[in-house]
Amino acid sequence: MSIINLTPQQRSSQAAFRRFASEKIAPHACRFDSEERVPLELVRDLAAQGYLGSLLKGEWGGLGLDMMTYGVLTEEVGRACSSVRSLLTVHDMVARAVAKWGTQRQRETWLPRLARGELTAALAVSEPNVGSDARGVETTAARGPRSYVLNGRKKWITFGQLAGLFLVLARCEGKPTAFLVERDRPGLTVRPIAGMLGVRASMLAELEFDGCEVPRENLIGREGFGLSSVVATALCLGRYSVACGCVGIAQASLDASVKYAGGRRQFGVYLSEHQLIRQMLTEMVVNVRAARLLCQQAGRLLEANDPKGIMETFIAKYFSSRAATEAASAAVQIHGANGCSGDYPVQRYLRDAKIMEIIEGSNQIQQITIADCVFQEQAWEAAALNAA
Repeated sequence: MSIINLTPQQRSSQAAFRRFASEKIAPHACRFDSEERVPLELVRDLAAQGYLGSLLKGEWGGLGLDMMTYGVLTEEVGRACSSVRSLLTVHDMVARAVAKWGTQRQRETWLPRLARGELTAALAVSEPNVGSDARGVETTAARGPRSYVLNGRKKWITFGQLAGLFLVLARCEGKPTAFLVERDRPGLTVRPIAGMLGVRASMLAELEFDGCEVPRENLIGREGFGLSSVVATALCLGRYSVACGCVGIAQASLDASVKYAGGRRQFGVYLSEHQLIRQMLTEMVVNVRAARLLCQQAGRLLEANDPKGIMETFIAKYFSSRAATEAASAAVQIHGANGCSGDYPVQRYLRDAKIMEIIEGSNQIQQITIADCVFQEQAWEAAALNAA
């Protein structure tokens, strides 16, 4: 089912993204899931297509995609495999933060390499004791004459097993501060994490910093701006990418359900002729289209640098992740026992969708944030009316 409201160029890009995902990713997604890894050959293929660092401008070797087209890319890749979409997401989160907040030297050093896929990047914020409340990170950075010394642990780092560069949030004299840390820095240990519920091929890792010395030029932004500016930029893009990827999961669940219902007979008729099955398919269709429209709205505002884009991204991520989980759950139900087996991808869709309700801010955090924004908007409107 095509995406509406796209320009001819965006539709052409969508067709190319879908061909790549259908040929290079989807046929192997279940194997990636069972092996809990994305093979390096695919990473190289993604880089060759320009899909790593695709938002970066041409001067850095990127495709320079607009946010709407980027949303199409992450939907199509997410439709094929959420783990591969996660690679694009975390890599682009770091690349975007460096492009916006990095020094000229940092941009020249890292952006071309990230765009070419010579190394991949990962965001290191979550910790064993810190999830959604990034302000509470316990990793510390002690300032020295020419370097900072990092101590602490990070956990659940997406593609931490593969990344050659980490964007790390730490506390420097109590202030949230961001650093670029190369994988081969002495004092940094990377340990794989396996056996997760979903997105199993996202190659999670735990990072331990034990007296890890980082040059002062690896500070990104300023001390104290690590969360409010640097990481906030990365997380906003991450929420948008995840939201669009959730539309992909929901669409894949719908596609699989329509195909299965049209070919499976029960009680002498095809499943597609049962009214309750049609009701489930209808709910899936409506939620997929609504989620896609919310993502498009967020993409337009983000592209225009409209402050409202942040709120719309929260809404898109919240609704899309719920839509993905509901669609995947319905798909498993329609498939019956087959849906619970590894012979059909819908069980993977459900496991992956559940993770989407947790990452980049859990749905409960989104509910709090969206409600807070509504109250703020009402207060501003009331103040404006009184002033008038």
